[in-house]
Amino acid sequence: MLGDGDATREPYGDYRRWFDSEDAERLLRKSEQAENFFRRTGITFNVYGREEAEERLIPFDIIPRILSAREWRKLSRGIEQRVRALNAFLHDIYHRQEILRAGKVPWQLVANNEAYLAKMIGVSPPGDIYTHIVGTDIVRTGDDDFFVLEDNARTPSGVSYMLENRESMLQMFPELFAKIPVQRVSDYPQALRRSLAACAPPRCEGKPTVAVLTPGIHNSAYFEHSFLADQMGVELVEGHDLRVTNGKIAMRTTRGYEPVDVLYRRIDDDFLDPLNFNPESLLGVPGILDVYRSGGITIANAPGTGIADDKAIYSYMPDIVRFYTGEAPILKNVETWRCSDPESLQYVLDNLAELVVKEVHGSGGYGMLVGPAATKDEVEEFRKKLEAKPNGYIAQPTLALSTVPIFADSGLAPRHVDLRPFALVSPAGIDITPGGLTRVAMTEGSLVVNSSQGGGTKDTWVLEE
Repeated sequence: MLGDGDATREPYGDYRRWFDSEDAERLLRKSEQAENFFRRTGITFNVYGREEAEERLIPFDIIPRILSAREWRKLSRGIEQRVRALNAFLHDIYHRQEILRAGKVPWQLVANNEAYLAKMIGVSPPGDIYTHIVGTDIVRTGDDDFFVLEDNARTPSGVSYMLENRESMLQMFPELFAKIPVQRVSDYPQALRRSLAACAPPRCEGKPTVAVLTPGIHNSAYFEHSFLADQMGVELVEGHDLRVTNGKIAMRTTRGYEPVDVLYRRIDDDFLDPLNFNPESLLGVPGILDVYRSGGITIANAPGTGIADDKAIYSYMPDIVRFYTGEAPILKNVETWRCSDPESLQYVLDNLAELVVKEVHGSGGYGMLVGPAATKDEVEEFRKKLEAKPNGYIAQPTLALSTVPIFADSGLAPRHVDLRPFALVSPAGIDITPGGLTRVAMTEGSLVVNSSQGGGTKDTWVLEE
């Protein structure tokens, strides 16, 4: 909100004037009202890693994060470029493997990767779309400096919170949206359904039927699964609701079994099909991969896209973007040391207390070390993990992340944030919702924004011209 000194940055000008004219007691009541709304609506998530999964309310902050139209244009161009490159990379590694033969990405990094599915080699998804929904995590370090922290191309989550955050703000502060021209996000569910339907499989007859596949009520993102199915007006199904019928996937309904053409799956590859992957999975559909490969159903995102989330692959993204687009990357990567490389590993071990170290396949803020915030014992314990399995980790510098204000007891207080915009990909093109999910580290000085680690969210405004 503030630039040098106390000067208000231009995107926040109108909001700052409104905020300064507001009564602090009223804002406090609004903040409590938002918490009650989230609690009544059931906007919660489950935290794992304890004896039992713990259900928590996601902290919501009423101060919006505001981006100008100019800032958003740069971000959206960079996201579109990156998503195009990711989709081309996935098609290539499952077909001609030109990038591997060119030596731009080491072949063993792909061939030995647990997220690389040999069963997808030679398979072309409908419309050649692998990454139907992509969430790109972005951090800001300066006025015009944006970095991609990681790509989420497997089963990106959080879009329901983006939508509910906006709905909450519209209900609490309608006068603000009358004064300040903010771009809409409410049409995302309809855009998602159109985008999924546009990826219907070759054997689809008539209007495509879309469904959302969830692992069930105990999944940490179940609220989102049910929310999106409801908003799109499609069925929410579990594995036991589906079966293979006449070479297609059919779902159980009150009218009997009816065919499904597009399945927006929110379960990982390993649990998708017990006949082709984990035989002990009770979440998936036996034989669905065979139906997929024969053109009987579209699975979004496509099986095998998880390799694009790999943090070692991430370190090659600038080369991947150049290879497939012929352009310089618009959005920068964070400098990354691959611990599988002996020289890089030695550097990381020598500077462990100053670096952020992440698991290659990690997510949700689990299994990582934030060196500057860790104790000596935590650093030494992590050092042993790193030495035992160096190829399972990457390291990055601790960035001076930008801060945005939150509404605290003492007034406005700065907290670190990241941003996850959501892109929808179909043969018709790439549609990026203006804004996305801003995740905020609610603890002063913390750099960890994940909700599983105590982070909160806030509404993200992209201004009209």
